[in-house]
Amino acid sequence: MKNRNRGKVSLKWIVILCIFSFALGALFSNRIWDLPESEDQIMPISRRPGNLAAISDDCATDKDKEELIGEFSKAHEAIESLDSSIAKLRMELPSTKNSRKIGNFENFSTIPMHPGSTETRKMTFMVIGINTAFSSRKRRDSVRETWMPRGKSLLQLEQEKGIVVRFMIGHSATSNSILDRAIDSEDSQHKDFLRLEHIEGYHELSAKTKAFFSTAVKKWDAEFYVKVDDDVHVNLGTLAATLARHRSRPRIYIGCMKSGPVIYQKNVKYHEPQYWKFGEEGNKYFRHATGQIYAISKDLAKYISTNLPILHKFANEDVSLGAWFIGLEVEHIDDHNMCCGTPPQCEWKAQAGNVCVASFDWSCSGICKSVERIKDVHAKCGEDAATLWNALF
Repeated sequence: MKNRNRGKVSLKWIVILCIFSFALGALFSNRIWDLPESEDQIMPISRRPGNLAAISDDCATDKDKEELIGEFSKAHEAIESLDSSIAKLRMELPSTKNSRKIGNFENFSTIPMHPGSTETRKMTFMVIGINTAFSSRKRRDSVRETWMPRGKSLLQLEQEKGIVVRFMIGHSATSNSILDRAIDSEDSQHKDFLRLEHIEGYHELSAKTKAFFSTAVKKWDAEFYVKVDDDVHVNLGTLAATLARHRSRPRIYIGCMKSGPVIYQKNVKYHEPQYWKFGEEGNKYFRHATGQIYAISKDLAKYISTNLPILHKFANEDVSLGAWFIGLEVEHIDDHNMCCGTPPQCEWKAQAGNVCVASFDWSCSGICKSVERIKDVHAKCGEDAATLWNALF
């Protein structure tokens, strides 16, 4: 019993140790915690705004304070300088609203066609080639009088909107013929032609299509390239807005997609001599855009230009274009606003606020008697003039 008692601490010392521990705990608690008036809320001193100064006094010397204040002053001055620079830039740059419009291409730099080449291509949004023939002077004039800007307005359209519009035509089989001289004279007057290295002929439309895309790609660095016939009515602002919705996608092929029968009978319009390549008689073509109007993105136009010599030509140019994209990762977009009928169809759509991109008569593969009727189509189905100049991306 005596030996056991030696290993025990006496009750007196236990009481003293408890009192000492309590006092020590109270001392440290008062230094770390600030007890608020409310009994149900305890907040560390470091989180109370009123005690920040006290902590700062404990943790930093006067010299440290001065250095810290100096750093804050420098940072504040830098922020003020940055704000001033941003405000100045905002005054120099166009407003956000204007920047959303199909941009101002007037000051865009040109880019070289090839490394080390002195020839350049102008950056633009879209290039529109209007397919025309030597005998179609009246059609061209009717287009100029309706949906195609002329003179200074045509140049303004290129500079401010990046929209290039040209009648595309090749040459006659005879060098410097009267036909070529007539086009040269017309071009000197209107300055709205794109001459192609191509011999004109109805059965050479596939070759002309290749020549157009190849020539346009070499001359302009556009986001889209559009082919349209000279007997089709087009709303340029609506076309631009439609294409702009697809500008972030690669390899775009847009138009009114169709899949008509392969015409194997001879002496019939649209006869396909190579009909046997499409399988049994009575088969249909693969899906392709109708030839009155279609658009392709930059990468597809470059593909045509690069592979010009080896792209096969079928009898119909719209079929040929569709064939060139078979086997490629191409997105076909079927947009029936690009193939509206003439009034009353396009007129009803315009009145409903759904203006057509293009209008023509399917029965004539264009506007029937377009020279006489295109003004009426334009009056009833044309977009408001402001739509073109205020078109948004």
